[in-house]
Amino acid sequence: MRYTASLPAHPLLRMNDYGTDQRGYNVTVLVRDAARLPPDHKASRVVVGDVLNKEDVKKTLEGQDAVIIILGTRNDLTFLLWDRAKVPPRLVPVTEDHDRMYTVLKESGLDYVAVMPPHIASDKPLTEKYTVTENMLKGRVISKYDLGHFFVKCLSISDWDGKTVGVCGEYS
Repeated sequence: MRYTASLPAHPLLRMNDYGTDQRGYNVTVLVRDAARLPPDHKASRVVVGDVLNKEDVKKTLEGQDAVIIILGTRNDLTFLLWDRAKVPPRLVPVTEDHDRMYTVLKESGLDYVAVMPPHIASDKPLTEKYTVTENMLKGRVISKYDLGHFFVKCLSISDWDGKTVGVCGEYS
C-alpha cells in the first residue's frame, strides 16, 4: 500500500516517526518547497508543486492506493466544527472555503476520513494518547506527531471511514 501526503509549508508529518517504512508504505509527498522537508524524511518520492495546480496533483496521485491531504490556512484557524455564528467575522471567508472543500469531499463518492484538528503544536510529544470524537472537537491542541500518528493509523483501520472527526491530544 502507498499513500500520499500533501504537506503545508511547515511539514506536519515526518513519515519515519510513525513507522511508515516499517509498515511497507511507499510515501509520495507534494510540497511547495522541498527544502522545507526534514532532512531525514523517508519519502520515496517528492513532487514539488502546488495543491492548487490540477496537473501537480494528478502527477502526485499517479500510482497511489490511498491519499492523506493536509491543507493549512497558514494560521492554524479553521472553524468547520464551530457554530457558524461564533466564527470571528474576519475568518468567515477561509471557513467558507474550507466548507466548500469539505462538501466536495463528502459528495465525491470516495472513501474518506475528514479530520478536524484543533491547534497543531510543534512543542508537544508523540504520546499516541488522543481523543477522537465524531462531528465535534473536545480539546484545544494536538501535537503534530500525534496527528501524524492518527493519519497513518487511519490507513489500516476502518473505524472512521466516511466520518468527520475531531482529534485532540492529552498532554500534562
